[in-house]
Amino acid sequence: MKIAVLAGGISTERDVSLSSGNKIYKALKENGHDVVLLDAFLGLETEEPDLVFYHGDELKGEIEAVKAQNPDLDAIRALRPDPDSFFGPNVLEICKAADVVFIALHGENGENGRVQATFDLHGIRYTGNDYVSSALAMDKSLAKEIFFCHGISTPSGFMLRKGEEDPQIIHYPVVVKVSDGGSSVGVYIVHNDDEYMKAKEEAFKLGDLVVVEKYIKGREFSVGVIEGKALPVIEIAPKEGFYDYKNKYQAGAAVETCPADIPPVIAARMQAMAERAFAALRLTKYARMDIMMDEDNEIYCLEANTLPGMTPTSLVPQEAAAIGMSYNELCEKIVQMAFK
Repeated sequence: MKIAVLAGGISTERDVSLSSGNKIYKALKENGHDVVLLDAFLGLETEEPDLVFYHGDELKGEIEAVKAQNPDLDAIRALRPDPDSFFGPNVLEICKAADVVFIALHGENGENGRVQATFDLHGIRYTGNDYVSSALAMDKSLAKEIFFCHGISTPSGFMLRKGEEDPQIIHYPVVVKVSDGGSSVGVYIVHNDDEYMKAKEEAFKLGDLVVVEKYIKGREFSVGVIEGKALPVIEIAPKEGFYDYKNKYQAGAAVETCPADIPPVIAARMQAMAERAFAALRLTKYARMDIMMDEDNEIYCLEANTLPGMTPTSLVPQEAAAIGMSYNELCEKIVQMAFK
């Protein structure tokens, strides 16, 4: 099968995407497919889009481990003469020539439904969820409204647009996060007015809408869901701070336990919550739900990730391994779902 693995792009999660894409690329090659790894933004110079799957062509540049800091996106944009276009040279042409595109993008554009909608218009088959469910899940403020409507427990809070005044008095501590971010980029835990003002300033640099919500003190968990069925619960215990960008992708920065060391009844509640959130957001393929449990064992669904990471430290591959599914088998399962 001819498969184009689409990674990179120009979101703050670019490096994470490249790491995911590289690992997926290698797994699909080992599975016997004809695969090309594409940087969605930089593209690939070729006069034969139909043949790159057999030439062993790969994306420009070397794939490195995810760094502790966000990538320099201005430097990436400077590599192209027309940086206003999301798709680089020959990306759409190569994707059209593929039997399926494995979307390994993370963050803006990759997860907000725009790439999926573009592919629908071009008749390109792709992995993951459709554009509607992707857009619903990516917008954290909209996802919270949907959770409330479906009776899914989620931290109370409010939305705030750039330039607006706070609609209510702030009771600290709270979490401030950009509404359409990922990998905990643009997420801040604040305890006073000074920290709050600084957090809003930084968050609004990344987007025009932020979510301010109650801080839940407790333990952090995640639950992957594949075709509506929850995987085992994984617990994440950062050695310092919370599960931010650095702790997510730096090896050894967090202790991850799967299955989580919690009573079976609580694990079942988390899995049921993840499945309900999956259905409420109209997801059909695969996703990952982030869940907090407070000191009274109450659980809260924070958000959904419709293109969860597939890096060496990512959570869904660990959860799949807990039920005996290898990384290569997981990649193959995701590909096969695209044909249903």
